[in-house]
Amino acid sequence: MQIYKNILVTVDGSSADKRILEHVALLAQQNKANVTILHVVHSHTIDQERALHEKATAMLDSYAEQMKQHNINVKKLIRSGEPEKEILKEIEENEYDLVAMGTHGHKLLGDILYGSVSDTLKHAIRLPLLLIKAE
Repeated sequence: MQIYKNILVTVDGSSADKRILEHVALLAQQNKANVTILHVVHSHTIDQERALHEKATAMLDSYAEQMKQHNINVKKLIRSGEPEKEILKEIEENEYDLVAMGTHGHKLLGDILYGSVSDTLKHAIRLPLLLIKAE
């Protein structure tokens, strides 16, 4: 039985990416699911946008290649803006069965200082949200 057909994985270029991608690769193989890897570029200037977009492209190419080695159908996607808003837009505009992301394990003070994309998502979406803490 195929539980997941389309999995959205959000990545940020941190150590959390490795763990979530490994886990999602197993889920995708078991379910013969398609995977979309999303990175949101958050910048304040055009030059910064250009540089971060270039870096994100290289990162997503590497992540997609890892998935393809496991015979997983993968799509790469870069959005620009506030991460929470852009992830929510992507979820609303497409049909995903699961959203997966790594977390950094901030405590209350860290969440207040840095925000928490995962916290926003867990309150805003209705589909399953898989969170895996970085090592």
